[in-house]
Amino acid sequence: MPTPPPEWGPELDAAFAAGDEHALAAAFRHCAGLVRALAVRALRDDAAADDVVQEVFVRAWKYRSGYSPERSSAPAWLVGIARNCIADAARTAGREAAQRQAAVAGEHGGTHEEADLLVDRMLVRSEIRRLGPPRSTIVALAVYGELTHQQIAHRLDLPLGTVKSHLRRGLTHLRTRLEDDHGTPE
Repeated sequence: MPTPPPEWGPELDAAFAAGDEHALAAAFRHCAGLVRALAVRALRDDAAADDVVQEVFVRAWKYRSGYSPERSSAPAWLVGIARNCIADAARTAGREAAQRQAAVAGEHGGTHEEADLLVDRMLVRSEIRRLGPPRSTIVALAVYGELTHQQIAHRLDLPLGTVKSHLRRGLTHLRTRLEDDHGTPE
């Protein structure tokens, strides 16, 4: 039988804020079930809920310097991050559903070119997601958000060279994947 999560207290808040990996593991044991339950209830999709749990803890660890134990407990802070991640996932799911509907509508009244363009967009979005973080985030901000390298670096709190490298490698990977799957572009 697995051991129950430890009771959360101020000492674990302080350890989490200090970057103690054991506190991160304790936070995961203590809060992952709650985060997943919130995500499943909001998204009604187990796979999306699992993605939210992962994203919450990745963001929490990455941005732990912004956490202040004096203002809230780490579990409360994690629930706040979860709300943001759930909202992001719901927006993404809504856009994908709208794209699928538009593709179906294209089959029943739109032009063939419009339907092809929509399918291409969906394929590119899918391939960008497959890049994985942080590369997928960087490429999406550049392509869809039309942000400059400097703006992306500032927004994600990453060095400019790292952003440029991830973007170049991500775009090269996308080009290779799209050429492999669909022949050389015209």
